[in-house]
Amino acid sequence: MEDLKKVVFDDWAPLITSFVHETLLKLTEDEVIEELGLIWNVIRNSIIVPGLTVSVYLCSVMVVMVFFERLYMSVIVYYMMLSGFKPEKRYKFEAINPVEHNIEEQGEVQKCSSDYPMVLVQIPMYNERKVYKLSIGAACRLSWPSDRIIVQVLDDSTDPLIKDLVQIECQRWENEGVNIKYETRANREGYKAGGLKEGLKHSYVKECEFVAIFDADFQPDPDYLHRTVPYLIHNPEIGLVQAQWEFTNSSECIMTRIQEVSLNFHFKVEQEVGSYAYAFFSFNGTAGVWRLTAINEAGGWNERTTTEDLDLSLRASLQGWKFVYVADIKVKCELPSTYKALRYQQHRWSCGPANLFRKMGMDIIRNKRISVWRKIYVIYNFFLVRKMITHIISFTFFCVIIPTCVMFPEVDIPKWGAVYIPTTILLLNIIETPRSIHLLVFWILLENVMSMTRIKAILIGLLDSKRANEWVVTEKLGDALLKSNDSNSLPIKSSRKLPLLERIYLMELCMGTLLFFCACYDLAITKSGKYIYLYLQASAFFICGLGYVGTQPPYD
Repeated sequence: MEDLKKVVFDDWAPLITSFVHETLLKLTEDEVIEELGLIWNVIRNSIIVPGLTVSVYLCSVMVVMVFFERLYMSVIVYYMMLSGFKPEKRYKFEAINPVEHNIEEQGEVQKCSSDYPMVLVQIPMYNERKVYKLSIGAACRLSWPSDRIIVQVLDDSTDPLIKDLVQIECQRWENEGVNIKYETRANREGYKAGGLKEGLKHSYVKECEFVAIFDADFQPDPDYLHRTVPYLIHNPEIGLVQAQWEFTNSSECIMTRIQEVSLNFHFKVEQEVGSYAYAFFSFNGTAGVWRLTAINEAGGWNERTTTEDLDLSLRASLQGWKFVYVADIKVKCELPSTYKALRYQQHRWSCGPANLFRKMGMDIIRNKRISVWRKIYVIYNFFLVRKMITHIISFTFFCVIIPTCVMFPEVDIPKWGAVYIPTTILLLNIIETPRSIHLLVFWILLENVMSMTRIKAILIGLLDSKRANEWVVTEKLGDALLKSNDSNSLPIKSSRKLPLLERIYLMELCMGTLLFFCACYDLAITKSGKYIYLYLQASAFFICGLGYVGTQPPYD
């Protein structure tokens, strides 16, 4: 110990002080503070302020990129509305006469049903205690000749009780004459993609031409196949027909109302434009019908990302297959009503596309089967602007750069980039859900909060880190669906509210604290007026961070 002290004081101390100017060692306390202030001013004026100025400029450019993307899509959508465009005007569509209209004798029925293509209906599920009856029942009620349809329940449940209940439900429908198969796996390898891939390996699938896929909380109307399959029958170039989602619990709370706004824009604008202008959009993972040939030519389901639906869509598109989105066909489903479920869902939906772009970006550029315009659309419009830049702006610009600039008033933030253009973009987004226009402020605040989760997920996907393939099934509570169908499904036992400490989100609380500090600084010192927005945004982060948004998750 004595040797160590000798080394420190006799050898190191003189060496360190030799680098310090003699005059600095003679400064008083006030003079030291003054010197530190001068150093801070140099750092501030030569590094921080120029850095923030460049960041504001880059974010303003990205705002303009998003604006023109939204404007472009809105112009196409309104043109489609004014011209009365319907998918059946572009693609051949001839309805199949229902079997019931031709029932005279048994032989005639068999003759008519043979004209129907063989359809496989896949229902992947995982521990779906609250909604399993709804999806199975809806699939089994589809209006299609019983000898031309196979309902395949792919149960990856790990709860033995739920597996038994699902199997009993399948057995009940089989006893009623439905051709239903209950399939399980030894493990959950590949998650949903792995289950769907495994389901297509069964020998009876070889008889099928098309496959309809529904998640466990989706309920197609009985005429669903009659309204989708004809597009595939009469147009051999079409590989996918996608229907729109209809939300049964959109009015459950403000959080579900806000999700409805975002998803309505996705379906009514993004999917419509992709289908109309480029015959390409991402399969939504459910409520769609695929041509099995298209799946096989694209290489089948792949579990390399958390968005297996987009992965398959992109590979099929690169093979030259066209996709059709039919807005008039709606399938009931449930929105995540707890913040935890929404957080996991948004992480998956943001990480997957970024990770896929990393893995397939060059494949898109090198592909020779699709046009240059479709390549530009997929890379720039679809991936770069929609999947990444939109979320980068929401968090980086409005939750980091603008609040930080409060402490550096010399950094000029153009109003057109921070207020006017973003407001126009917001109005273009929310106009598809006019009933929620009064929730515009709440929508902005929650979207900014969620953008933190999204940008984190994007970085994980782009870096292809270990969490890039993390898969958490979105929790379905089933309450709204059960009420809408008066179902006598499995009784849901009453639950206590989740303890406060188990629903705290530290990232949101830390971000809320930072924004609150910036708001107080602006109110007390800068007085730029930004504190109004900053207090509101800080409150949104605090509310989400404490788990007081959405419905309270069950705690058994």
